[in-house]
Amino acid sequence: MLWLRTIKLGVKSLWLHPMRSLLTVLGIFIGVASVIWLLAISEGISKAAQEQIASLGADTIMIRSVKPPSEKLNPQGVTPYGLTRAEFERLQTTIPTVKSAIPIREIRRQFQYKSRNLDGRLVGCTPEYMEITSLVVDRGHFITDAENFRRDTNCVLAAKVAERLFPYEDPIGKRVSIPEHSDSYTVVGVLKHRNASAAIGGSLEAQDFSSDIYIPIKTLQQRIGDTIMTRAGGFMTGEVIELNQITLRVRSIGEVKQTASVIESAMSSHSALEDVAVVVPLELLEQARTTRLMFMVFMGLVAAISLLVGGIGIMNIMLATVTERTREIGIRRALGARRDDIVRQFLVETSVLSVIGGITGILAGLFCRPAIVLLRELVEHYYPETMASLPEVVRNVTPTIVPESIPIAFGISLLVGIVFGLYPAIRAAQMNPIEALRHE
Repeated sequence: MLWLRTIKLGVKSLWLHPMRSLLTVLGIFIGVASVIWLLAISEGISKAAQEQIASLGADTIMIRSVKPPSEKLNPQGVTPYGLTRAEFERLQTTIPTVKSAIPIREIRRQFQYKSRNLDGRLVGCTPEYMEITSLVVDRGHFITDAENFRRDTNCVLAAKVAERLFPYEDPIGKRVSIPEHSDSYTVVGVLKHRNASAAIGGSLEAQDFSSDIYIPIKTLQQRIGDTIMTRAGGFMTGEVIELNQITLRVRSIGEVKQTASVIESAMSSHSALEDVAVVVPLELLEQARTTRLMFMVFMGLVAAISLLVGGIGIMNIMLATVTERTREIGIRRALGARRDDIVRQFLVETSVLSVIGGITGILAGLFCRPAIVLLRELVEHYYPETMASLPEVVRNVTPTIVPESIPIAFGISLLVGIVFGLYPAIRAAQMNPIEALRHE
């Protein structure tokens, strides 16, 4: 009953100065909302990164051919580098923890159908490539083992390639040519759209699947070969690459790191030329999770500064209130109010401010996702060029509310109100009643 009366008195006192109380609540409101928003945005960014890595497969190890530094290339001749088919066979047959291996060869080429042209990527692969890269067939079928074994001149088109080369026709059964090789391939399948994979740190470059044409890897080896010649500065230079990537699948996740160590030892012969990189998605995933925790702690500390500022605002307002209500405090003390009663009254007032600010801050925080999506749509509609120039993570980030952030933010806001309201309350309680009554 005593607490209820004190709360009513506190609310009445705050209501006498609505604008001042509103501005004090605003500081807590911004602090709580910023905690929820910043943690939600950091969680959204982290979740997107982890999904990108997880899509590579936690049980996979990727070995990629990397172009050596320019000083290690032959400036006027042919430089062989990267992975070889012999290494693929050796890794597949000699490492017992590897259950499957997928060879991949990629070449930039121009594709043509009638008068329509498109620059894209010709990918030589096996049927397992579709599963490992999460590709989905829309029409027809993907490359089969039989087609690879027979070295058939069949191909599968990415969605964008089909749209550009066959805007008004069904591509199935048509032949797409590669003018550079005077070669053509029969379309046997069309894939659904597949979003590009973002670059992950310095370990794995971004992969854009929208302009790909897939053919059997043995067909590519037979009809195109391993040598790529280019003319630069009046000289013909060339590169010999047998495989761009080998993706290995390990029997169990627990054997990934051990297998990766064996593979790195097996690839030690490439250390001088620096033409091979081993990427372990499991290690990247663990690093991303650690980075997520660090990022969220950092963002939480940044948001906590807003709450600190809000707490300082509460203390400032309550100190001014104590000065203004000196005579009221003296009258209450003269009528028998104890110091505890005065402390209780002022703490209730600061707690009411903190609770109101915390609740409204939580409600604003819950609108983080729709607000970000709406803002992104407005910018994309009115300023498309500006939106296109932003990093992909900004264009596609979807905030994810961290459930723990809501009680934490509210608890901190209440704690801030009590802590920063304690000094003004104690100062008010320690006033001399006689001196307080004399105050004008």
